[in-house]
Amino acid sequence: MHFEVSVDIDAAPDTVWALLKDVERWPEMTASIERVEILDEPFTLSSRARVHQPKLPAAVWTVTAFEEGKSFTWESRSPGVTTTGGHDIVPRPGGTVTVRLSVDQKGPLVPLVSLLTGRLTRRYVTMEANGLKAKAER
Repeated sequence: MHFEVSVDIDAAPDTVWALLKDVERWPEMTASIERVEILDEPFTLSSRARVHQPKLPAAVWTVTAFEEGKSFTWESRSPGVTTTGGHDIVPRPGGTVTVRLSVDQKGPLVPLVSLLTGRLTRRYVTMEANGLKAKAER
């Protein structure tokens, strides 16, 4: 399964990055996240965070790629499924940005997981993009 959403944000890249990187405060931006606990400080390459979301079991995500001010990718593994989440900031003319959020799932149980949670996952990623936009533009 692959899902991606992009949102144009009328805010400076530094502002958007600060919000995106501060994963523990994501619940302030979206109802799709109940709580995030950073397990390894500071939040950078190889850091782990436990993410609690409504209707889903808590998952530990490990940062697998990190470019300060631009992007991070993290991965969560469960039996039969590896989920990768991408968070990218693309500068636009005029000092604003486009943020691209993506989810990829691989593994033998993906067809079943997609059937059970695919719609919810797409809704949550969209909520997260819209919440980031609203918070950054305030």
